[in-house]
Amino acid sequence: MRNIPTITKNLLIINVLAFLAMLILQSQNIDLNNILGLHFFKASDFRLYQLFTYMFMHGGWTHLFFNMFALWMFGTVVENVWGSKRFLFYYIFCGLGAGLCQELAQFVTYSIDNLAAYQSVKTEIGVMSMDTFLNRWTTVGASGAIYGILLAFGMLFPENRIFIFPLPVPIKAKWFVMIYAGLELFMAMSNSGDGVAHIAHLGGMIFGFILIRYWKRHPYSGSGNFGPGKGKQFFDNMRSSWEKRKGQSANTQSGTNNAGAQRHYSDWEYNNRKKREEDEIDIILDKIRKSGYDSLTKEEKQKLFDQKS
Repeated sequence: MRNIPTITKNLLIINVLAFLAMLILQSQNIDLNNILGLHFFKASDFRLYQLFTYMFMHGGWTHLFFNMFALWMFGTVVENVWGSKRFLFYYIFCGLGAGLCQELAQFVTYSIDNLAAYQSVKTEIGVMSMDTFLNRWTTVGASGAIYGILLAFGMLFPENRIFIFPLPVPIKAKWFVMIYAGLELFMAMSNSGDGVAHIAHLGGMIFGFILIRYWKRHPYSGSGNFGPGKGKQFFDNMRSSWEKRKGQSANTQSGTNNAGAQRHYSDWEYNNRKKREEDEIDIILDKIRKSGYDSLTKEEKQKLFDQKS
């Protein structure tokens, strides 16, 4: 994990530790998801802090795995482009926005069904009081913030190609984001009853879009552009840094004096190795330019960030 940027790494650790704590406390009959998960604001178990804590809780291993995989895959790149402070603010902002949208969606359901007029409700497990029923409307998961990161990646690298299972060919990041947003909208409108907070996912993307547009129109002093050009600049800077390193290496090599056959042989080996490394990095950078960052293999990404650091 040494090449994962600070905030992404810490978010991964916090989410995993929170999930393990939830499992451990379950054996003590303590439901951490009920305490830290986001309840409907009209339920008796609702607390304001839940708007922040819910995004660090998860309902199961699969839920945790896919969210953390997406955070690692896309958050690493976005944080490297934006920097730690702005990435963390964006992540929390999207998660908070997702929670607010989920609360709004639940309030719409509450109003349409006129639940305020009832003292109890009949469910699949029997009749329960209205307060107990409303307390079951609990939302957990980092998905809202993760969907915000997906949107940010799509806006930063719209032309980069991404593989999506089960599609046999990669698609551009901008289409990837649009497809996911469309699916979430369809699932939300169809009222599928699958227990997934689709409105929260859309909320994370909506709040992320608003923040990115705001940053683009009102950049902080010295912060530069937060739009797609910033992503291109990230890789342009990487290429510039690499070419500068190549130039320094060439100057150093030209200024050395060979002292004997053994020294000459060592220098020849060193220069050959450096030349091979430079050629490999040039190939990787050309691959990024033609096919996008995500066309790289794990080994190529590792080599690129090793040279950058």
